[in-house]
Formats: sequence, C-alpha cells, structure tokens
Amino acid sequence: MKLSMRRISLRLRLMLVFALVALAAAVSASAIAYWLNRDAVLTRTQNAALDDFRKTLQDSTGSLPLTPTCPELQEAADRMAATSQKYEVLLIGKVKGGGDCAALSDRDLFTLSVVPRTLVTAVNRERKVDESNPYPYHLYWQRITLEGKPYLVAGAKVIGGGPTGYLLKSLENERADLNSLGWSLGIATGLALIGSALLAQAAASTVLRPVQRLGDAARRLGEGKLDTRLQVSGTDELADLSRTFNRTAESLQKRVEDLSAREAASRRFVADMSHELRTPLTAITAVTEVLEDEADSLDPMIAPAVQLVVSETRRLNDLVENLMEVTRFDAGTARLVLDDVDIADQITACIDARAWLDAVELDAERGIMARLDPRRLDVILANLIGNALKHGGSPVRVSVRETEDRLVIAVRDHGPGIPEDVLPHVFDRFYKASASRPRSEGSGLGLSIALENAHIHRGEITAANSPEGGAVFTLTLPRDASALEEGGPGASSGQDAEGGAS
Repeated sequence: MKLSMRRISLRLRLMLVFALVALAAAVSASAIAYWLNRDAVLTRTQNAALDDFRKTLQDSTGSLPLTPTCPELQEAADRMAATSQKYEVLLIGKVKGGGDCAALSDRDLFTLSVVPRTLVTAVNRERKVDESNPYPYHLYWQRITLEGKPYLVAGAKVIGGGPTGYLLKSLENERADLNSLGWSLGIATGLALIGSALLAQAAASTVLRPVQRLGDAARRLGEGKLDTRLQVSGTDELADLSRTFNRTAESLQKRVEDLSAREAASRRFVADMSHELRTPLTAITAVTEVLEDEADSLDPMIAPAVQLVVSETRRLNDLVENLMEVTRFDAGTARLVLDDVDIADQITACIDARAWLDAVELDAERGIMARLDPRRLDVILANLIGNALKHGGSPVRVSVRETEDRLVIAVRDHGPGIPEDVLPHVFDRFYKASASRPRSEGSGLGLSIALENAHIHRGEITAANSPEGGAVFTLTLPRDASALEEGGPGASSGQDAEGGAS
C-alpha cells in the first residue's frame, strides 16, 4: 500500500487526503445528526401516543361497569381509537355471563397475536407495591415491524380491576421523514466531498506550484545551468526553501567555476609540459639510439647504465605521448579518421607489428568489415593485448563476434585474474596497484587511453574474470561509426598523435 501511494502524484495524494478527511467529517456529522434527529422524532411521537393512550384508557374504562358486556367493551375500544393520535386499540377483559372478550378497533390489522409475548408477560406481571413502586402494574412499549412497516406496540392493565389495553401505532410517517432526512444528509455529504475536492485542488495548486518551480530549477541545475535561480516571494517555509536553493546554487556555481578554472589550468600545464618535453626528448632519444648502436663496443661496466638510460628514455617518450593523447581527450579535440577495416587483418597487423605472433591466438573470421578509425583501433588492441601479455599469462586469446550493428572483441589471458577490489579501478589513470600481479613498468595510462578511444567510437570496454581462469577485456564497437561524422563530436579527418600500449 505504501509503495502504491508513492507512485501516485503529490497533487492526487493531497486531493485524496482532503477528500478522505472531508468524507470522514461529513459522514460522522451526518451520522450524529441523523441519530439525534431519529431519536428525537421517535421519542416525541412515542411519548405523545403513550400519554394519549394512558389518558384515554383511564377515561374510557372509568365509565364502564365493573363487569361490562362485550359490546360495551367494543364501544370503549372504538372510542379510544378515534383520538388524534390515530392508533389501533385492543381491549381484553372479563364480561357479564363469564368468559373473556377481546374488543378490536381493526380486526384485520391488530389482534393479540401481533403483540409480542414478552410484552404481554410484562403487562400482566404484578409488581410488589412499596415506596419505590407505588403501582402494581405499569405501561410497557416496544417497536416492531409488520409486513416491512414499523409500528409502536404498548400495553397496560387498568389498576383496581378492569380490562387490559393494547395500542398499535404506525411509525410509517416518521420513517418517511427520517428517510428524507437521510437523503438530505447524504446529498450534503456529497456536496461536502465535492467542495473538499475543489478546496484540495486549490490548495494543491497553491502548494505545488512553488514545488514544481523548485523541481524545474533543480532539473536545470542538474543539466549544468548553474545560473538557475528562483524568484522568492513571501516568508513561509516554501520561500525559505527557495532562498536555500538559491544560496546552494550560487555556492555550487562558484565552486564549479573554481574547479573548472583549476582543471583548465592543469590541462594547459600538462599540455604545455608535454609539448615542451618533446624537443629535449627528441634530442635525448637520438643520443640514446646512437648509444644503443654502440652498446657492443662500450666498456662492460658502462653498458648496463647505457641500457638503463635507453630503456628509461623510451618509457619517458611513451609517457609524454600518452599525456598528450590524454590532453586531447580532455580538451575534446580528439577526432576520428574513419576507414573501412577488415577486423581480422587489423588485429593481425597489430600483433605482427609488435612481434606478438607466438604469444597470441586469434579467433576471427576474415571478411568482418567495419567503418572505424584504424589507428585508434590499433591503439585499443595494442593496449589490451599488451596489458594481457604483461600482467596476465600466455597464451592470450583474441576472439571476434559480430551482431547486426556491433562488434565484440574479447581479449583473454591465462593469468591469475584481477582481484575483485581492483576491477573497478583498472581503467583509472595511473592506477597500477595489484595484489596478485607484478608491478607494471608502464605509465598506468594505457587502459584509460584505450577506453577513451572506445568512447570516441561510441563503444565500451569492460573488464571481468573468466570462470575458466584469467582476465577478460571485452571491447564493444559499432559496425559503422560514420554517423558521428554528421555533426557528431569526435568525427573529423584531422590527425592525432599516436598513443601506444602502456
């Protein structure tokens, strides 16, 4: 129930709450009013009939002889029934000649069989006379239903000797009046419900309009429109909420501008540093190449140092190239140069160029064509396969599957796999920590560069552990990236510096 209520809009919930409260209040008030009026109407009618019956019974039987005849008893019954209260009378008493006589004002409607036995017993029961009970007999009444109609039945025994009298009074008029009252109260309840719905609508509009404006402003703020502000009016809680939102948005805007400025400065620094390093690195690389060519003629004591310089110079050169590639991605200047590529040939060329043929198994059919950037695909493959060879275990298996519009390239090694705590960070920049794999000599940028190159194709790379052992990197690319050329970001014929495996 709670979940269902949460799915209902706030406006509808407010209207439902208003309606339920109004309905409960109206029904309670109507029920109380109905029962109070019902009790008042029935009590008034009942008391009037009983008082009249008590008086006419005393007057009519008082003029009768101690032992009347049956016609005299019948005449008394007719006389009692002729009052303004309009009730039927039954008189039962002993008559001359012995025996009992039952005088009825309406033989078809009111006979002794109509009177409940409990009422007859109570009327004929003699009570002990004392200080608290001065009379041996009392007047008793009861409400009954005959043929679906309500009636009042009452009876009393004449004190000092005389007949026993019963009355039967119809309460049909009173029931009709109470039914009319019930309908009136029901209509009033319905009108109250409609009024509460209109009131709820007005209240919901008053309350929800500022909330809706706040929601729209929060949505624009989430879309990056940090200059979004709310117009504040009033001093209520919603106005305080709007002021808080404006202060939060202003603080967030300042913080984001500050972070953006720092990030832009950092990017410029990395880009400038990378460009500045390329010139001395070119000279150093040339010198190290000469030293490497002369390594055989160097003093054996110097040769290891020269080899170390050569190795570290190449590593530094790769790092600078990777930093420049990352800078282009961050600046949004990286572009695709698309061409039709045979995927199997592209993978074979990548493996062959890096002398990995003996360590890599390829499972790919020739003729699987895709329109991609071949240089960036080579960078992705080189990073994934090189990472598998360096940190996993041979042989590394590269398999290619195709769907209607996607390519799926899986690179699996036979190493110990990737620890679960490392998996979420394998594509983070400069992340090289691993509990089960040897420490890498790379820059820690290779997998992040591979992922960026996949993203620029609108593709994705995921890392997981194979159930059969080893790590699996899955590259998913579109079969045709030419849709990016039509005004999409990252599609161009510009040239980019090449990023290598790290």
